[in-house]
Amino acid sequence: MKILVAGAGATGGYFGSRLVQAGRDVTFLVRPRRAAELSGGLRLIGPEGEQTIPVRTVTAEKLDAPFDLVIVAVKAGALETVAEQLAPAVGPDTMILPFLNGMSHLDVLTARYGKDRVLGGLVKVVATVAEDGSIRQMNPLATMSIGEQSGERTARVEELFRELDVPGYKLTLADDIMAAMWHKWVFIAAAGTTTCLMRGPVGDIVASDGGEGFVLAAIAEAEAVAAAAGHPVPEREHGLSVRMLTEPGSSFTSSLYRDVTAGLPHEGEHILGQLVARADALGVNVPLTRLALLQLRVHGRRTRG
Repeated sequence: MKILVAGAGATGGYFGSRLVQAGRDVTFLVRPRRAAELSGGLRLIGPEGEQTIPVRTVTAEKLDAPFDLVIVAVKAGALETVAEQLAPAVGPDTMILPFLNGMSHLDVLTARYGKDRVLGGLVKVVATVAEDGSIRQMNPLATMSIGEQSGERTARVEELFRELDVPGYKLTLADDIMAAMWHKWVFIAAAGTTTCLMRGPVGDIVASDGGEGFVLAAIAEAEAVAAAAGHPVPEREHGLSVRMLTEPGSSFTSSLYRDVTAGLPHEGEHILGQLVARADALGVNVPLTRLALLQLRVHGRRTRG
């Protein structure tokens, strides 16, 4: 199976490099600058140590043939551009597997390529791209879930499961990938709301008077939106969110917070803005999420100015 990974940042770089290590036929679609950085290989630094993995790259203007699978792992702000750039790589039988946060990217890709080509998917990995271009995995957690948007167990998704089932992460073929994507969105929205509003890690928030109650309220808001949308968060997933976002002494911060504080392009509108829009449409009150979104918008105006 010929695989194109659009994006070689923390997400695309990590999971794509694991596929390369397992002998899969992988090409990374990247910008010229990133192609130059990866000419000597992709450096992956994590709990297992440091590895340099030889990778193959291509830039958009050189795409000239279809792939069997296109993994989309770019930031939300780049999606519209990348969706157009992918056209030469998408043939009649190409599967498109996006790993973006939230849900609105499905609408963009479906509008461009049709619902039959676009699968549901999500990944979890705590990683970042360092200044030298290496990918640093900060926690052993690495999971991937895939599935048809319809929830069917089709022959193609079962074949894809076998292709993507490689060492380096845990792969799941989800019975309801849409619900799983909603549940991840709930967690990252709650994490983004808490750490962006409080400007600090989980440990400092819960160590402060009223901090734990604030975190629980942010989680409840996001979960209420999912429930209203028909995807209530199971008790197990709720418990995981609570434990991770209220762990005493934890240094955890959301990727949204890390991007904002580093002055990088961030997904505030995609993660929080879209959730607030869904909440408004569903009649759910989300004052903390709305406040975090406003804070990011004000911060954005100040930094642009």
